[in-house]
Amino acid sequence: MKPDYKNWVPLSMVYGLAGGACISAVLFVLLGVSDHILQGLPRTVCAVVFGIAAVILAGFAVWMYILNRTFDYNGKRKLAKTIIEGTAEFVHIPAGGIGLDVGCGSGALTIACAKRNPSATMVGCDIWSGAYKAVFSKELCERNAAAEGVKNVRFEEGNAVHLPFPDESFDAVTSNYVYHNISGHNKQELLLETLRVLKKGGTFAIHDLMGPARYGDMNAFVKKLKDEGYEEVQLIDTAEGRFMEHGESVWLDLAGSKLLTGRK
Repeated sequence: MKPDYKNWVPLSMVYGLAGGACISAVLFVLLGVSDHILQGLPRTVCAVVFGIAAVILAGFAVWMYILNRTFDYNGKRKLAKTIIEGTAEFVHIPAGGIGLDVGCGSGALTIACAKRNPSATMVGCDIWSGAYKAVFSKELCERNAAAEGVKNVRFEEGNAVHLPFPDESFDAVTSNYVYHNISGHNKQELLLETLRVLKKGGTFAIHDLMGPARYGDMNAFVKKLKDEGYEEVQLIDTAEGRFMEHGESVWLDLAGSKLLTGRK
């Protein structure tokens, strides 16, 4: 049995866009090109509307397909795997310790961290709801862990907005591309909520789209953590050669990808 970490850009999205493009193209021909149904101005309007819709939807379908192949764990680029394993490298848990992966999705980062820290335990938490409910689940995470032969891991329900764990209860915390999906909440406050459950001396590795529009001034946030006594804090731009090149990050819409890491 092989693990199935799914794809951040599922094929169902590609098929939906392609289907929409096909429908628009058919309507373009029936209502905009042929004069058997409509004539005059209505026919012209339909030709313009459905023609533009067909082109736009087809373009998005092609783009999403390219993204699907880029992120695919079994594809040639395997960008998702590169990011997961690259983030896990920063997660260090002492023997007998316990780490937390916030918004674990399919369990990929949780399992990667558990494999790198075999004498510790990793906990993956998620609410497994919303747009990704049909793709990710607790059961999927457990199947992936079994497929990888990883036993030092477990999965629990947990919302990144209000984590159901006491202060300073984990030796490491990590997350990957989670907080930018949570609308209506200050992203720096979400970071602080995750760091709340980290023990003194524990390590953290949080990767996300941390551009100013979403996160505000992250350099000021780093300084704030240092002023509060954090032993080490780094903000690493992962879209400048570490996980991907700048040009690739731009056309993948991942510019602003950064890794906040260090020790509390």
